[in-house]
Amino acid sequence: MPQPAVPAPDAVPPDGAPTQPSAPPLALELLVHGVAGAGPGELLRDPHPVRVTGDSTAAVFRRAEDADAEAHPERYAGRPVPEAYCWSRLTSGNGARALWLLLLPFMVANLAHWARPATGPAEPPPRAVRAYGLLVRLLALSLTVLLVAAACEVALDLLAWQCAGAGACAGRAAFPGPGSWWAQPGRRLALGALVPVALTGLLWFLSARTWSAYESQPPPSGAGAVPAPDSGEAPLGRPGFWYGRRIVARLRAAHTAAGFLTVALAVALPALREDLGSATTPAGLLLAGWAVQALLAAGAVTVLWVVCRRGRSEARPDHRLDRAAVTLLPSGALALLAAVLLYAGWCRPGWTSAGRLPGDVAFGALMLCQGGCVLALALVARRLHRRTPVPGAALGGLGGPAAALLGCALGGVLTGGLAQRMADWLDGAATPGTPGAPLPGPPVLLSWQAAVLPPLLLALALVAVVAGIRATVIRRRVAATVAAEYPGAVPDPDRSRRIAGARAAAALTDTAPWFVGAVCVVTLVLGAAALAGAWASGRVPAEAARGAHPLLAAAARAAQDSGSWLIGFGMAAFLALGRRAYRDPASRRTVGILWDVGTFWPRAAHPFAPPCYAERAVPDLTWRMTGWTARTGGRLVISGHSQGSVLAAAAVWQLPPAARRRVALLTHGSPLARLYGRWFPAYFGPGALAALHRDLDCWRNLWRATDPIGGPVGAGAGTDGPVDRGPLADPVAYGRDALHPLPAPILRHGDYQADPAFTAERDALLARLATAPRPAGTGGRRDAGLPGQRISRTPEEPAGPAGPPGTAG
Repeated sequence: MPQPAVPAPDAVPPDGAPTQPSAPPLALELLVHGVAGAGPGELLRDPHPVRVTGDSTAAVFRRAEDADAEAHPERYAGRPVPEAYCWSRLTSGNGARALWLLLLPFMVANLAHWARPATGPAEPPPRAVRAYGLLVRLLALSLTVLLVAAACEVALDLLAWQCAGAGACAGRAAFPGPGSWWAQPGRRLALGALVPVALTGLLWFLSARTWSAYESQPPPSGAGAVPAPDSGEAPLGRPGFWYGRRIVARLRAAHTAAGFLTVALAVALPALREDLGSATTPAGLLLAGWAVQALLAAGAVTVLWVVCRRGRSEARPDHRLDRAAVTLLPSGALALLAAVLLYAGWCRPGWTSAGRLPGDVAFGALMLCQGGCVLALALVARRLHRRTPVPGAALGGLGGPAAALLGCALGGVLTGGLAQRMADWLDGAATPGTPGAPLPGPPVLLSWQAAVLPPLLLALALVAVVAGIRATVIRRRVAATVAAEYPGAVPDPDRSRRIAGARAAAALTDTAPWFVGAVCVVTLVLGAAALAGAWASGRVPAEAARGAHPLLAAAARAAQDSGSWLIGFGMAAFLALGRRAYRDPASRRTVGILWDVGTFWPRAAHPFAPPCYAERAVPDLTWRMTGWTARTGGRLVISGHSQGSVLAAAAVWQLPPAARRRVALLTHGSPLARLYGRWFPAYFGPGALAALHRDLDCWRNLWRATDPIGGPVGAGAGTDGPVDRGPLADPVAYGRDALHPLPAPILRHGDYQADPAFTAERDALLARLATAPRPAGTGGRRDAGLPGQRISRTPEEPAGPAGPPGTAG
């Protein structure tokens, strides 16, 4: 249980107090946990850790007896002071956070921005890079419009227009009676518009609130000074990389305005169509309708201009805001929406609602634009990859377009399934859109999107079967040679199969690009088929197949019905799994890695994506390492496991030179190259990791062949040898012997600290730091700090570098 914070343990003695020049420099081991979210007691092997700095969300802990280590360095001769940075509450919490899983399409689209191919350090092509970012931002904007349009489809078309107009849903939903003031279609549409407006407002509120809570931490003064912003080798070292306040606020305003304008357009179009088709429409009302349409077009152009004009800036922490865009754009769109609601609610005698609202063209145009953007993104990404090929890059540099396509597919399936499921519920036992059904149902394209879900799942099942067969073949091949790796071991077929099975399961990670590529191809083909079928037939799948072969007609109806049910069941299961993952560490280990990879990256393309925890964790670690090494002149090894190794590497990239020369990096079970290097080559590719090794020569990486997440980083050898050590033996013993009387467990991704190699490499790193020259300008003084830092002089005063005040976006 976290204890109340104690006074800062690394405060230096007051001026004039005697020092201990004979005491050896203090060594600190800063432990950073991974996805599983180990507690401070588990990391420190102590049941009663104390918090030395931080808050209830993320903090640094020590054992109680080590809280005053800086005052007694003589006690720690030959061993480091263990310290743990715990950040698990940044990505976990109560079960309500499972609702963030509904923002998964936004998160995947945001990943596409960071999956850009690498560019050469000598001559980067800025036009291609800017075009890539622009296309991703446009795709992200289309997903926001798609989500709000789906809410409009349910609230405006299915409920306010079809159900209330036909009176066929009286048993399932209550609507105003025929003689009430709300009976006119325009007024019902204005009332139904409150649902998508509330959804847009909720997304805006969550984006603003999570920015203030998680991502508003400024980096230390002087951090990120190396490398230069345009070097192209280590972009994560740029000063403004982990502080994207300006772009998030700008995109938040644009997406909020786009949501309001989408609702306004959905309400205004039926009213304008009625005015144009009626001979009794007053000229003033008709003029007002055309004025509203002109203003909506102007608002859409303004939103596109704001999204396209400026991308992410990383050269420096940008505390400025585009006040005009941030303030005027959402408020102007909201005012225009209010005017549209007044226009639609004007009395129009004789106006009745029949059929569907004009949503088929809108959803089809959205899908077509998304497909065109994905293809254009693939062309730009392929061009970048050809100019600077990165060995091992996922899908030959097409990882970003693949992520964009999957984000669009997730958005399309979720929106199509939601509309189809709602229509099925309102229509009772009938199938919407078929003869005799009370309701025309949702747009035809959404029914086709729901209908392609069963064949998509069938194709994915076949791909999974192929992957399972491949894993079985690998396991049989490896099992024949496992015993020979342990000298003197007596072969045991069962033991060999278990070890080989762990290695084969771990190797499945390396087939992930092939699996994602197959999914993208199937998704692209089925999506094109759905769009073509909807536009060619103009009818739902069950009705389009009427008159064909009986088996084909039955399959079409079964696909349409089961698709909507699968969507409903899948969303419920998805939320249940997310809730369990946030509360249960065992479940979190299963699904947490994919979620934490997605929320590691800042919100550069979609402001409504889940918050980026690294924009809090990386500055935390950078502040801690910078302040501690400057005050004490001691040595520090930061030890990161799994996702914690990615945070540790990102924080080391942000260190100024004086602090970097006192810091060593120990990674274990690290996905730096195996996952991040493949899917994000511009930031963790071989060139970036080699640059990190040049800047930080004291680096070791431990990995196992049974680890499905961690692997070698592949950075070249430095002055103290290669970075990688492994594969470590897992299990450490094949059978029973004098040192291992009981069977040794297969550890896979966990418990690297129990391996003797961990302690040996940590001690070797600290020994190397002890022989390194002291940072220039400090002279070994304990009170030497960076410009802008405040040095603690009394034990009661909290120690820590003072930077720019925290701001909220």
